[in-house]
Parts: sequence; C-alpha cells; structure tokens
Amino acid sequence: MNAEIVNLRQFRKKQARSEKEKQAEQNRITFGRTKTEKNLTKALNDKATKEHEAGRRETLETDD
Repeated sequence: MNAEIVNLRQFRKKQARSEKEKQAEQNRITFGRTKTEKNLTKALNDKATKEHEAGRRETLETDD
C-alpha cells in the first residue's frame, strides 16, 4: 500500500487559495467593466427609456 503523505495545513491553504481565485474570477466577470463600457450601457439604457416614454399615450384625467 503506497499512500501519499499530505500535509493537511498546506492542503487547506491550497484549497482556500483556489476558492479565492474562483471568487476573484467571478468578480472580474461581474464588476470588471471599464468606465467607457459603463457609460455606454448607461447611455443605451437612457435612450431606451426615453423612446419607451415617448410612445406612451397620455390620458386626460377628470376630477370627479
């Protein structure tokens, strides 16, 4: 029986580093946008909102 000797402290640290790297990768995907990209997205959203609001019908409300 040949079993590999494993230092549990080193194993836990390696596993923790791996988890942190996975979280960092997810954060880079989620939050890692340049200022230009953020401004472009905001401008597109504002334009879409204005176009949507422009197509609304206004109803006259009567005071009863």
